[in-house]
Amino acid sequence: MDIQCLANRLTDKEREFFESNGYLVVEDALDRSMNDRLIAAVDRVDARDRSVELAGQLLSISNIVHEDDAFVDLIDLTMTFPKVWGILGWNIYLYHSHLDVTPPENAAAQNWSVAWHQDSMRVNDEIESDPRPRLSLKIGYYLTDVSESGRGNTLIVPGSHRRNELDCAQDGRSSPDGAEPICVPAGSAVLLDRRTWHSRSANTSEMTRKVVWFGYSYRWLRPKDAMTVQHLYAGLDPIRRQILGDGLSANGVYDPVDADVPLRQWLREHDPAAADPSPHGRSQSRPPAMVRGKNLGRN
Repeated sequence: MDIQCLANRLTDKEREFFESNGYLVVEDALDRSMNDRLIAAVDRVDARDRSVELAGQLLSISNIVHEDDAFVDLIDLTMTFPKVWGILGWNIYLYHSHLDVTPPENAAAQNWSVAWHQDSMRVNDEIESDPRPRLSLKIGYYLTDVSESGRGNTLIVPGSHRRNELDCAQDGRSSPDGAEPICVPAGSAVLLDRRTWHSRSANTSEMTRKVVWFGYSYRWLRPKDAMTVQHLYAGLDPIRRQILGDGLSANGVYDPVDADVPLRQWLREHDPAAADPSPHGRSQSRPPAMVRGKNLGRN
């Protein structure tokens, strides 16, 4: 892992913002070259998988890491990965990935505008706590400009991760009080607490919206998609292998030894405070979250 990433560790101000609002924007997370590589990879998947029936509609494809080396290079991106370990710690891996392509015609081609939800589906019904635990976060890499609303922006309710319920009709049209679009330029990344209520939105512009999502969680949480990555292990360094799930044995995820978590070994040398944080997390205050209701869509 590039030691230069230490310059992008989570700051106290960023932690406070994330804990209070349930999200964090990292502008210029992708340089032009990386952004172009990712767009090319997304376009290839879109061209292959967009059926006639999906013409003009949102295309959402999961299990994408194996599709292109550009996606592999995202898993420990210098600008964002230090913020992931700053929030979740070192016993982590990538449990989910997907891309979304939202063409301009989608508003007319689909019968919904919004789909408010919190991530993790049944977790929200089956874990008994108030607030429920964070468990995971995801990063959205916005490859196209969504600095204005109406471009298929991700909608969020800042601070809603602190609530177990949200007052909003699940009719595909209504949005809760306090909802706002994430407006960021191309190349930006957004870290989103899984509990933050959010929704996709219709793209009424003349641009196609393209975004890649990577979900990070603790190594003891089951993968959300197929994660077809085992064939990549031989060409990866130990930390990338950890992040892509290598060594996911039963007790090794609950009580890992050093060989299970090379990220911890690296942090002990380069960021000791992150290698051995306080017993119950990166900070003493954990934000609340979640809402009861049907989860109708992604971002």
